[in-house]
Amino acid sequence: MIKRMFQAFAATLLFAALASQPTLADDRFIIVQSTTSTQNSGLFDHLLPTFMEKTGIEVRVVAVGTGQAIRNAANGDGDVLFVHSRPAEEKFVADGLGVSRADVMYNDFVLIGPPDDPAGIAGMSDITAALARIAESQSLFASRGDDSGTHKAELRLWKAAGIDPAEASGTWYRETGSGMGATLNSGTGMGAYVLTDRATWIAFGNKGDFKIAVEGDDRLFNQYGVILVNPKAHPHVKAEMGQTFIDWLLSRQGQQAIADYTVDGQQLFFPNANDGSS
Repeated sequence: MIKRMFQAFAATLLFAALASQPTLADDRFIIVQSTTSTQNSGLFDHLLPTFMEKTGIEVRVVAVGTGQAIRNAANGDGDVLFVHSRPAEEKFVADGLGVSRADVMYNDFVLIGPPDDPAGIAGMSDITAALARIAESQSLFASRGDDSGTHKAELRLWKAAGIDPAEASGTWYRETGSGMGATLNSGTGMGAYVLTDRATWIAFGNKGDFKIAVEGDDRLFNQYGVILVNPKAHPHVKAEMGQTFIDWLLSRQGQQAIADYTVDGQQLFFPNANDGSS
């Protein structure tokens, strides 16, 4: 009798211990460090259910600026990096923190502005000439100021225009330190020009009377890349599942899913995994 009671008690303890442990199914997820643009645009909401249905792998997205996403991945806080600053991505791989980098998709940046267009740049296609006019007229400009891919691109464009906007910080040049959506809200609220990726602008719901002022310059091209975090640098990385996600993004099905994502009839991202992956 006592023996049977002991066995029952032991079985209860074993069941409780097993129940408290994560199951294999519970562990079938990866963490993707990505940008606010892929999240704010709604792209992940469109892609991830299809991927999970196909593979059973849940994708948990940490949406921050590209610079922060890269730092997070460098610290091992993620399995996949999906961002848009190629020089920083290539350095991540060269430093041994990522396995390899591949092109996934692209869109472009646009400069949006207030209806009164104080800098007189509406309709221009030369982005550096437009930025020079903004600086000369000291028209308000809202910058993300957060080391994101968009911020990095913006700083490259200011440099190409021969202007250091930091010298005007706090005057006509306002740094929000926020994501793209929040910066657009700030910019439209204060009547400032803002550089944004086109996808976030299309999906943005608080445009007011703001419109695209400058577009079409080749220097506004915006490429996105994907990288598996190197398990040699961080052994806990879920390399197999992470690579499964990357392979799906680069596959015909994944690329078609990216192409199929539209808002108000407009395609937000253009797949190009087979047009020069590296």
